[in-house]
Amino acid sequence: MITLRKSSERGYAQHGWLESWHSFSFAGYQDPAHMHFGPLRVINEDIVQPGTGFDTHGHRDMEILTYVLDGTLRHRDSMNNEGDIGHGEIQLMRAGSGVRHSEFNPSADERVHLLQIWVIPDAQGLPPGYWQKTVPLQHGRWSLLVAPDTARNADDALHIHQDARVSSALLDGDEALSYPLAPGRRAYLHVARGKLTTNGMTLAAGDALMFTDESSVDLAAGENAEVLLFDMG
Repeated sequence: MITLRKSSERGYAQHGWLESWHSFSFAGYQDPAHMHFGPLRVINEDIVQPGTGFDTHGHRDMEILTYVLDGTLRHRDSMNNEGDIGHGEIQLMRAGSGVRHSEFNPSADERVHLLQIWVIPDAQGLPPGYWQKTVPLQHGRWSLLVAPDTARNADDALHIHQDARVSSALLDGDEALSYPLAPGRRAYLHVARGKLTTNGMTLAAGDALMFTDESSVDLAAGENAEVLLFDMG
């Protein structure tokens, strides 16, 4: 079964300094039909205005991924980590037993456009942690960004405590790409930018497809498309 979730169906919030679209229930947007998809709990598409950001706040028991599409986001946390993340990088913060952090757009004139992603871990009270890596953005090929903590052979990936893999890909023109799904796996495809066709359906930025009991995710006809694919047990 393939279920389409259009960008326009997402929750939306406008706070002046922050514009945000919620794929799943979050803050003031509550939709019982879209609480999560498997362990995937949050995909927030955020646009943060110059010189503003999220004040210091706390999290627990969540694997938090940050994927920047445009601009630069500055991170500080209670584990003494501090640094900038831009397009072509991904950040993982394991909230575990508790962590506090802030996120800020340091630019005086450019917005930052990002995806904030939460994955429910398979255990609670884990030691907090922080990792960041360069994303090998590739046209017409999958780049593995995140893998289960047990998959230590995926050395180039960030490792989370969950049976989930996250991959990215760029697609344009005549490029075509397929992702096989093993029996019993589910997948969530999020279009971060551009347009493309997936399993015969035309998708635009912000659209998503949920796959259950399907054999593959098939991409084609991309127009400056950038996608994230979540492969989950």
